[in-house]
Amino acid sequence: MVGKPNILLITADQWRGDCLSALGHSCVKTPNVDALASEGTLFARHYAGAAPCSPARATLYTGLYQMNHRVCRNGSPLDARIDNLALAARRADYEPTLFGYTDTAPDPRGLDANDPHLTTYEGLLPGFTARQLLPEHEKQWLSWLRARGHAEATSRDIHIPVGAKPGDISNAPTSYSSDETQTAFLTGEFLRWLDEQEAPWFAHLSFLRPHPPFSAPAPYNDMFASTDGPAFARAESAEAEARAHPYLAYTLPRNEKASFIHGATGAVANWNTHEISTIRAIYYGMIAEVDAQLGRIWQALKNFGAWENTVIIFTSDHAEMAGDHWALGKGGFFDGSYHIPLVVRDPRAATSGNTVTHFTSAADIFPTLCEKLEVEPKNSLDGQSLLPFTEGAPLGWWRDAAFWEFDFRDISGQEAERHFGLRSNECNLAVIRDAQFKYVHFSGLPPLLFDLVNDPMELKNIASDPAHAPTRLAYAEKLLSLRARHLDQTLAYTELTANGPVRHRP
Repeated sequence: MVGKPNILLITADQWRGDCLSALGHSCVKTPNVDALASEGTLFARHYAGAAPCSPARATLYTGLYQMNHRVCRNGSPLDARIDNLALAARRADYEPTLFGYTDTAPDPRGLDANDPHLTTYEGLLPGFTARQLLPEHEKQWLSWLRARGHAEATSRDIHIPVGAKPGDISNAPTSYSSDETQTAFLTGEFLRWLDEQEAPWFAHLSFLRPHPPFSAPAPYNDMFASTDGPAFARAESAEAEARAHPYLAYTLPRNEKASFIHGATGAVANWNTHEISTIRAIYYGMIAEVDAQLGRIWQALKNFGAWENTVIIFTSDHAEMAGDHWALGKGGFFDGSYHIPLVVRDPRAATSGNTVTHFTSAADIFPTLCEKLEVEPKNSLDGQSLLPFTEGAPLGWWRDAAFWEFDFRDISGQEAERHFGLRSNECNLAVIRDAQFKYVHFSGLPPLLFDLVNDPMELKNIASDPAHAPTRLAYAEKLLSLRARHLDQTLAYTELTANGPVRHRP
């Protein structure tokens, strides 16, 4: 590779970190992600920094934990003062170009009160040029489908499988084909743009799938059976799960079917095991569909002669419960929502085909790109560059645990605040999780402690067990120390002296 590399950042929304055949999943096959990993580095213990979409992406794009970027929910504005990977790429003389969405709510302080950008959280991350937006309403894709002869593609009803009624759980195929998915649409737009490039480029492909609604075209709709997949990590019933903690008692009845099956009503916890298993099988098929489009991208890069000059980062924003703990979607504290895939393939790297088992974070993506592009971030970062792993360099200090946060405040409706009798700034949790224990600290609710060696499904809370009081204290202190270390350091590393400002670069 000579000169500046191309940068391709790909996110596949809501992809579980264990759903890779390279990591030995019991049924999911991901040959194209696996092929990328064989030429790059696979990070087996990679975790999102927050959930849902906007907070998770804020960590990915800014390199900051939620405690510093303060995007608490979908709709929380991202402070305009915070640097991000698109702005840094511009400083490195790229024009970062988006295909899809970033779910970034703009800072209202710099906009007129009547600006329509203030009516949605689906804004554009500052620094990106939008070549092809695809927000949640999917209108751009729907009009493309109509141009291809799908006159019925006038709303998201297009996701209802053929022959099914709204709300049905069905593994029948959709009316659109595997060449006409949202993923195929964005891939095609990216490949058309790729053919126009005459200089090093930076592109972000932000795929919606395997995000709900859960339906898929042939052959992915019934590629997996409801009997496929590992055992669910969950209590014996949804009622038993809800009794395990006040937060679960609150959230499980509010985990709505409509978020996952188009037109459904009621709570996810009311679906039986077969129904949840059928949904999970469709989810696996949606992963296979995205993987197939990734293969199309890899081949196109080779055909264009760009493969050996392109750094590829493949990851997700957050994961998917997929029936674990009687839930679908993301949020809360369970691993199923936060363990996500990460593969980094750098043609210039000295190593390839290696699997990293150190704990890594979505916050590490931005500092990795900064080091790769040789640009300085404009503020302090919480993440660390992953280049020592990809380049086989000496590692030095590295974290020994995963850390993530979840904020369940409800600013506009105050529902959670009323239910728990808490203030908005008390409706949050933080997790520290290593190979042995997982500690969950709530600002206003009881804590949780899980022995992951003996209880890998996170079913037995031992926080109140006197025998484990020393462990609980040790992990609470560990979490407190982590938060103290990661308080914003932007100017804290600078001291004004008689000789002028002195900056320590850790």
